[in-house]
Amino acid sequence: MYSVGIAYLLWLVSGFGALGLHRFYLGKVPTGLLWMCTGGLAMVGAVYDFFTLSRQVKEANVRKAVFDQIYTQGHRGYGNWRYVNDGDAKIVKEKESVERAILKLAKQNKGILTSTEVALGANISIDDAKKNLDTMVSKGFAEIRVRKSGTVVYTLPELMDTDSPLEDF
Repeated sequence: MYSVGIAYLLWLVSGFGALGLHRFYLGKVPTGLLWMCTGGLAMVGAVYDFFTLSRQVKEANVRKAVFDQIYTQGHRGYGNWRYVNDGDAKIVKEKESVERAILKLAKQNKGILTSTEVALGANISIDDAKKNLDTMVSKGFAEIRVRKSGTVVYTLPELMDTDSPLEDF
C-alpha cells in the first residue's frame, strides 16, 4: 500500500512537486510526465497536489487493492469491491442474490427444493424463501408438486434428471 509520508517526501524532494515524482510513485505516469515537462503545471498543479495528496494516496490504494483482487487472487469479476470513505480500500464480497442461491441449491438437489432448504441455503426466512419460490413459479421457471408423503416441493424442470426423484426417500 502507498504511504502518505513517502508521497509528501517525494513531493518535497522533487522541487515542491514540480518534477512530479510523487505522481510516478502513485502510478500516475502520464501526469507525472506532464508535471516533469511543465514544472508541475507552472506550480499550480504542484500546489494542488500539496492539498490533495492524502486523498490521492487513498485513491491509489483503492486502485492497488482492486488490481490485487482481480489479478493476483485470480478473481475475474469487477463486482466485489467498493471504496469506503474512511480512507481505506475495502474488498467486500457482495451478497449473492436469492434467485442465484435458489438456482445453485436446485442444481445440487437435481431440480427439487423445499422452502425450508432455500431458507437455510440463502440465509433468509422461510416466508421470504416461499415468496421467492412462488415468484419463480408465477414466472414459469418452477413448478409446485406434492410428494407422496404430502410434502410440497418446488421443481425446476430444466435442472431435473427425471420425475422419479419426487418419490419419497
